[in-house]
Amino acid sequence: MSEGLVTVSYIGATILFILTLGGLSNQETARRGNLYGIIGMTLAIVATVFGPEVSGTMSYILIAVMMGIGGAVGITLARKVEMTQMPELVAILHSLVGLAAVLVGYVNFMDETISLVGAEKVIHEVEIYVGILIGAITFSGSIIAFGKLSGKIGGNPLLLPARHVLNLGLLIATIWLCTVFVHQAETGGGTLPLLIMTLIALAFGVHMVMAIGGADMPVVVSMLNSYSGWAASATGFMLSNDLLIVVGALVGSSGAILSYIMCRAMNRNFFSVIAGGFGTTSGTAASGSDEDQGEVIAIETHEVAELLLNAEEVMIIPGYGMAVAQAQHTVHEITQTLREKKINVRFGIHPVAGRMPGHMNVLLAEAKVPYDIVYEMDEINDDFPKIDVSIIIGANDIVNPSAMDDPNSPIAGMPVMECWKGKTTIVLKRGMATGYAGVQNPLFFKENTRMYFGDAKESLDAVLKEIL
Repeated sequence: MSEGLVTVSYIGATILFILTLGGLSNQETARRGNLYGIIGMTLAIVATVFGPEVSGTMSYILIAVMMGIGGAVGITLARKVEMTQMPELVAILHSLVGLAAVLVGYVNFMDETISLVGAEKVIHEVEIYVGILIGAITFSGSIIAFGKLSGKIGGNPLLLPARHVLNLGLLIATIWLCTVFVHQAETGGGTLPLLIMTLIALAFGVHMVMAIGGADMPVVVSMLNSYSGWAASATGFMLSNDLLIVVGALVGSSGAILSYIMCRAMNRNFFSVIAGGFGTTSGTAASGSDEDQGEVIAIETHEVAELLLNAEEVMIIPGYGMAVAQAQHTVHEITQTLREKKINVRFGIHPVAGRMPGHMNVLLAEAKVPYDIVYEMDEINDDFPKIDVSIIIGANDIVNPSAMDDPNSPIAGMPVMECWKGKTTIVLKRGMATGYAGVQNPLFFKENTRMYFGDAKESLDAVLKEIL
């Protein structure tokens, strides 16, 4: 394939990737967006493999073997990983992007066939350094994020003494090592400062994510997505690959924008998220408040069914508990049954519900819940005074009135779903433990709230039988 044809293919792939981002911005066009992405990536791979930079039988054999291994792993994951495990999968895939950037950087550094001099050599060395730096942070940070999301690492933030000073020290050391590396690389050295920087970057990635509490994990996932994009872009500069530069920049910038949107949805400053300290997983009934907030009112299955059948407007607010219980299919069946009975059922989705951006939307789409009855928080929050029954499925912090009423609450100022303004709120929970932010929820003690205790799927299955 000629160099001109490769360039045209890269331009076509870039256009397809832009269309992919546009398609993924809306539920109705998400499938088409994914298709654009598949076609664009296939075009990019074919153009690269059969381009002028790849030659020799052994090179093609090695590429085929590596693609075969990667494809087999991808297919296996696609078949085995449950939709509820998507946040963990996304995190671990980000780590692979970071690791690839680190390995490519070292290979490029050790490549003796690259002969650059003067300013070009310095620029190339800085590209290598930055690519490895971002890649190492992405790799270790994503590994920790995977551990937190999968429950293998606790969600409590690790708050080291003088952690901000430590981060500043690591940053200064990284900049100083860059100058040392560039100076030594001029004479054929630089391996030691590059290795030390890599270790610092790995440690920084671990510390950065460990210091972030569970309640901020959706922002962490989108932030790591951005990092993986910038790592890919830096790799593109290393390899002088225009497509990798552009695609990495697209992923990096879109991830950064998404992180900003998520932070706004939580009334959080992005830098305060990086600083950490918000959100725990060790909640108990009394956590977050020593004040007696009253007694909860429990409700039984037949009462839930009666409330739903007598309602005209029903709002369902899903949270991470729905994902854990894998109750989305039962939720869809209940929705269908109620709509057949001329009851208007809608879904309210908070921007940070679940453990990654769009987590609840993905689960509802998998269960084939119609897109046109799924609304974002801003679209639906003003409608709660007209809602007869709101059903909270495994959500906690996103429906916590403390965000609006208690200026001393850790989640103060965070926009929440104002379900308590409706006629009746039914909360599905296993017990009275707090949410990921580790603060108690006054919603549970309101007069118009009913607590429906038990496993979400088992409880909803029982409700479904009652309303059929």
